Amino acid sequence: MPSPAPDHPGLFIRDPFRYSDAMLIIPPVLVECLECFDGRQTDLDLRAVLVRLTNDLEVGQIAEHLIRTLSDAGFLENQEFERQRDQRRREFAESPVRLPAHAGSAYPADPGEAREVLRQYMDGAGPSLEKAALGRDLFAIAAPHVSPSGGWRCYRAAYSLLRPEHASRTFVILATSHYGQPEKFGLTRKPFVTPLGESATDVALVDWLAARGGSAVQMEDYCHSFEHTVELQVVFLQQVLGPGVRILPILCGPYARSMYRGGMPEDDGPVKQFLEALGELGERESSRLFWILGVDMAHMGRRYGDEFQALAGEGPMSEVGARDEQRIGRINAGDAAGFWDLTCQNRDDLKWCGSAPFYTFLKSAGATQGKLLEYEQWNIDEASVVSFAGMAFSKRSRIILPG
Repeated sequence: MPSPAPDHPGLFIRDPFRYSDAMLIIPPVLVECLECFDGRQTDLDLRAVLVRLTNDLEVGQIAEHLIRTLSDAGFLENQEFERQRDQRRREFAESPVRLPAHAGSAYPADPGEAREVLRQYMDGAGPSLEKAALGRDLFAIAAPHVSPSGGWRCYRAAYSLLRPEHASRTFVILATSHYGQPEKFGLTRKPFVTPLGESATDVALVDWLAARGGSAVQMEDYCHSFEHTVELQVVFLQQVLGPGVRILPILCGPYARSMYRGGMPEDDGPVKQFLEALGELGERESSRLFWILGVDMAHMGRRYGDEFQALAGEGPMSEVGARDEQRIGRINAGDAAGFWDLTCQNRDDLKWCGSAPFYTFLKSAGATQGKLLEYEQWNIDEASVVSFAGMAFSKRSRIILPG
């Protein structure tokens, strides 16, 4: 991405998989040189580009320095990258717990500060009409995974519905896997540690799902080590119900085959097997499960490849809001096919990163009726917008709210 430091212009590079901790800024004059690192060109091609860019024949040291810097950082596909990748994957596999990856950035790392900030986010929920209307029929909520500082109203709308008696449930967290493989579901047996304490992972249910979920399951998926979408649900669960909440964390990779080739996600055999296994688990354990969806919706604007500057609620984002409303309507109606049909239009030009968890829920959780509690659009930067919502789901045929 463009360098965020005005006094150091250029291209900022980091590794979202966190195999490497390095962060580099490539000066503007050298950015074009990165095209030489395509597996086909040689160091001689790189030197030729540098000669053209610098009008200097003595570019050998510059080329060697660029190659060495990228290699040492783990940004070239070579033995150093493989070493860093294998080490990080091994460290996660051998760790007894999943350590917090976003404490200190998405929320405070200090336990007292974290509790206070989360308390402020949840303050003002008050007596909930939705809570009274849903009563014991509430069995699922959807909340964002955007930064809580931007999405706290939707987090509050969803998590304020939880009651003390929910603390005994196992929370099935279906969350977006931003970097996971398509048509794959990431599981882990590790308890999630946050500044608020250590949650418990329902290992028996993880093992059951891993045994019956087929080849679509990725056990001890490395993406769990750095993905924020489950972690943010855990901290809100801990704030509301206590640190020892019990979870079944599932990262949902995108349904790319269906999106780009047509058909439904379950036309893929391994996906169908996993959805059926999850549905069987949901039916068998329905009395002790509660479903949590960690999902954002549309991603629009410059950061996400659009040519226009996106402003929340204005211009093109008004149309996005109307299209979001259509999709939410299908979700609330429990209409998986209708939701997926809308999602696949123009190969999801709205870029709903939560589409796979939503569809997985609709196909696995049985007959549901949803309720939109809060919808927001938020400028994640001056030219880009994310939309998200707080939602509730009941097993009843209808949800009627007072007033």
